[in-house]
This record gives sequence, C-alpha cells and structure tokens, in this order.
Amino acid sequence: MRELRPAVGSHVVDTRSGRLGIVMGYEGPYVQLRPYGGGREWDAEPGALRSATAAERLKAATAHANARSRGETL
Repeated sequence: MRELRPAVGSHVVDTRSGRLGIVMGYEGPYVQLRPYGGGREWDAEPGALRSATAAERLKAATAHANARSRGETL
C-alpha cells in the first residue's frame, strides 16, 4: 500500500480506528490527527490513512452540528 502524505488541514480516515480526522501536522513517522470539531489529537501511521470521501466529511460535520445543538461535545 502506498503511504499517503496528506496536506495539513486535509480530512483523512484512520483505517485502523475508522475515525475521521483533520491533519494537524507530523511528528517523526506519524501523522497527527484531530477529530472534526476539535478534541484530543492522536497519532496515526501514514500507511493506515486514506482520504475521506465527501459523504464521510458531511457525516462528521452533521454529527458535530447535532451534538452542538444538544449542548454536547464529541
């Protein structure tokens, strides 16, 4: 599998956890991701990443908006 080196700010899916994240930067061999809408960053291996689809980005944005409307955080 070819390793993805996404640009900072792009949306990717960590295939090991199934989580969508926004690329915040790089630390050593890892890509640092933050959940859509904020939260705790996690490190992912570049080989375990793929670009998020438009549907996945919309799903994350909708979940975030719904949680905010209920006064929750994701």
